[in-house]
Amino acid sequence: MTDKLIDRNPDILGGTPVFSGTRVPVRILMEHLEAGDRLDDFLDDYPTVSRDQAVELLEFVAPHPPH
Repeated sequence: MTDKLIDRNPDILGGTPVFSGTRVPVRILMEHLEAGDRLDDFLDDYPTVSRDQAVELLEFVAPHPPH
């Protein structure tokens, strides 16, 4: 995962992890996918997140499922 994929800044949403350059929390992508939405649906809803950012995050979390 690149250093610029996720930002954690106390001045942006109280430090919630967001996609870099946006105010979109990373968890929102996961919530959309868990609800059965397609990646394109998420990207349509949050156009400030690039497809590359979303795919890179998904590639990172796939081999690291939550416990």
